[in-house]
Amino acid sequence: MGIFDFLSGEFIDVIHWVDDTRDTMVWRFEREGHAIKYGAKLTVREGQAAVFVHEGQIADVFGPGLYMLETNNMPILTTLQHWDHGFKSPFKSEIYFLNTTRFNDLKWGTKNPIIARDPEFGPVRLRAYGTYSMRIGDPAKFMTEIVGTDGEFTADEISFQIRNVIVQEFSRVIASAGIPVLDMAGNTADLGKLVAKAIEPTISGYGLTIPEFYIENVSLPEAVEAALDKRTSMGIVGDLNRYMQFNAAEAMGQPGGAAASGMGAAMGAGMGMAMGNMMAGGQMAGPWGTAAAAQSTAQASAATPPAPPPVEKVWHLAVNGQTQGPYGRGHLGRMVSEGSFTRDSLVWSPGQDGWKRAEEITDLAQLFTILPPPPPPAA
Repeated sequence: MGIFDFLSGEFIDVIHWVDDTRDTMVWRFEREGHAIKYGAKLTVREGQAAVFVHEGQIADVFGPGLYMLETNNMPILTTLQHWDHGFKSPFKSEIYFLNTTRFNDLKWGTKNPIIARDPEFGPVRLRAYGTYSMRIGDPAKFMTEIVGTDGEFTADEISFQIRNVIVQEFSRVIASAGIPVLDMAGNTADLGKLVAKAIEPTISGYGLTIPEFYIENVSLPEAVEAALDKRTSMGIVGDLNRYMQFNAAEAMGQPGGAAASGMGAAMGAGMGMAMGNMMAGGQMAGPWGTAAAAQSTAQASAATPPAPPPVEKVWHLAVNGQTQGPYGRGHLGRMVSEGSFTRDSLVWSPGQDGWKRAEEITDLAQLFTILPPPPPPAA
């Protein structure tokens, strides 16, 4: 290569960065000897910032735009100014490009449960997870506090530290917020704002900002969730007595339902007697107790089980095109006294062929004998 070609290379220098990795936050412009030529063109694109480091110190920060590195206030000694050093500058200058766009869909979560005091359940253990986004807000501070001289810095290198800050502040916010566990699902947005505000001072000290912060879920231990499911089921069932009556009526209405129900009750009673005899026999000492227990078990198995208790009959009412009930005889008696159940009310019970008037059913007709029938019309 001739001297003219060498000089042509010295006069043209374009410094820029095009990134397609989506996770690189800082990239150092590599040039042999880190020598920046006088008059070099620096291109900083939208979503980028360039930090000029000279002699190990940050000299300037450039935003998006095109710059000519030739102003007198920049502490640059270029190769063309030092012929006596063989076109090699004794001053080392570096340019770092920083990605100032948002890094989205970053994950955070609690490794261990957080102990909080709930006003209804007392001390509870909570787990939480979510997402956040971050961006470089102060390039110079980020270079000084985090990057240093790293030539290629990725988001993974700082995300672990940010997760630690988030979990610490989330634990403090949850402990002091006083929001009941059952209401946290409806207050995740407010909790997210409180956590984002709490972590802001620490994150800004790194030269970063958190534009978005989300709490996706706050969960309880599996045992506590199972207990809550049982409590919810009890609330849905409501009156357990009426629920059991309804189930019994449905079983009676099915083919073979009464026989199956009676057989199941008989088997349960027989097994209960057998277990009681076994437990009584087990309290005896020695082989005589074992023999007595075996004999008692055999006698209980051979004995005829007692008849199951009768199941109360229930009826459904047809009122204004809607079905109500089922109601037991006692409940219907109270409705007679209130006037909401009359002789002409249409009723139906499992096993009955169609709807009938109440006075046509013997069991229900007796309810109206306590009150006189309506008087006949006047002649």
